[in-house]
Amino acid sequence: MRKANVVSKLRSWRWIHRSILIVGTLAILICIATLSKAYYLRFFLVTDASSSCYSNSFTTHASTATEIKATIEIVVQKIQQEIDRMRDLPHESSSSESKHASFLADILGLVESVKASLSRMDGTAKQNGVVIHPLSGTNQETEEPAEYFLTEEIRKYVRIKPNRLKKRNFMGANGTFTSIGHACFSMKKQLEEYMEYDIGDICSDDWKLAQKLMVHGCDPLPRRRCFAKSPQYYTKPLPAIESMWKLPDDRNVRWSQYRCKNFTCLAKNTMQKGFFKCADCFNLDDHEWTRWIKPAYQDTNSNLTADFLIKEILDLKPSEIRIGLDFSVGTGTFAARMKEFNVTIVSAAINLGAPFNEFIALRGLIPLYLTINQRLPFFDNTLDLIHTTRFLDGWIDFVLLDFILYDWDRVLRPGGLLWIDSFFCLKEDLYDYLQIFKMLRYKKHKWIVVPKRDKSDDLEVFFSAVLEKPPRPFR
Repeated sequence: MRKANVVSKLRSWRWIHRSILIVGTLAILICIATLSKAYYLRFFLVTDASSSCYSNSFTTHASTATEIKATIEIVVQKIQQEIDRMRDLPHESSSSESKHASFLADILGLVESVKASLSRMDGTAKQNGVVIHPLSGTNQETEEPAEYFLTEEIRKYVRIKPNRLKKRNFMGANGTFTSIGHACFSMKKQLEEYMEYDIGDICSDDWKLAQKLMVHGCDPLPRRRCFAKSPQYYTKPLPAIESMWKLPDDRNVRWSQYRCKNFTCLAKNTMQKGFFKCADCFNLDDHEWTRWIKPAYQDTNSNLTADFLIKEILDLKPSEIRIGLDFSVGTGTFAARMKEFNVTIVSAAINLGAPFNEFIALRGLIPLYLTINQRLPFFDNTLDLIHTTRFLDGWIDFVLLDFILYDWDRVLRPGGLLWIDSFFCLKEDLYDYLQIFKMLRYKKHKWIVVPKRDKSDDLEVFFSAVLEKPPRPFR
């Protein structure tokens, strides 16, 4: 009899230990779920996220919240089952088992409390984040990017703006979805500094900060509700004919962020100007005057040149080249020369140590303030010509160049010309770069590789080509 009691007690203790192990495991699951939620909230509201935050954090939060709720549901079910099973045990069970059931009931109460709090948070999110999807027209829950920033102007800008009439507008959307570049989330501090201003007041002279944000992927930047600072003594620009080949008035540029403080300094043959590419671009009388009219560089050994002339390129497609894009580092001279042939060229430029955009505009040409990070703001099959020089060189990543060339192909019309002008790289990289250009399968009008002999090591080459986009008709 005594032996039977001992066996019964051992079984009872074994059952209690098993129950404690189950409770411990469930407690660990609850802790993990709670910590996951806490970490997410801290990550989303306080810290500077990595550049992938914009693209992944909101979908990650949605899945994390769902997982937490599912885990809590499982915990609740298991605890409830354990309590019910313990209550069904014979009344002769030990007092320790009753205490254990009481303990589980307390745990269950805490878990139910967490579950209720999570439901309330989700309810609030739904009230703030439900929008009509612009394509499907259905209600979809979204996490507001605005919640990541503390500066109120950013929050107001990035929030979805529903149409006031509560129906789709003429563009087919029921709201306005203002956007910022994904890297803005990893440059939170700089962006908030940029967006710190008084509405209706004069903006700070912080274009350099704005350009830094753009170059590092915070592009597009949010709009601002302050007035851009103007030059203090702005004078009217020169007449169109005169402005093309004459240095503009120094008073028409804000010089505070540049090493040179006037155009005369920029036109001098010196390397102390704050930039190195296109060092002679502001020298209109000498360096720029002859460009694309006669070759600027010729290999003395082979007598070959990588410089093609505008007239010989236009003669490839007589009367067909009317509009185009110059994606280069320059002061608009290519556009100025093309204008003499009745061709309109938009010059993409950023201010790399000098006022390139202002200078192009003051020459009576069209500057496009654009970084290499952006998709071209032109529709498909619209441009007759894309020209590039001194920009896409041997520094560029192969995959990035691939994306850029496909985007250029998108905007070039069938029969349009891609003019690669003096692309230079190391000899050892030349084959890889040429393969990327060849994958376009364009017709080759011109294609030449010339040694680049401005350095003693003789390790670089120039590559120039004029390629025609094929029709590619629909099938």
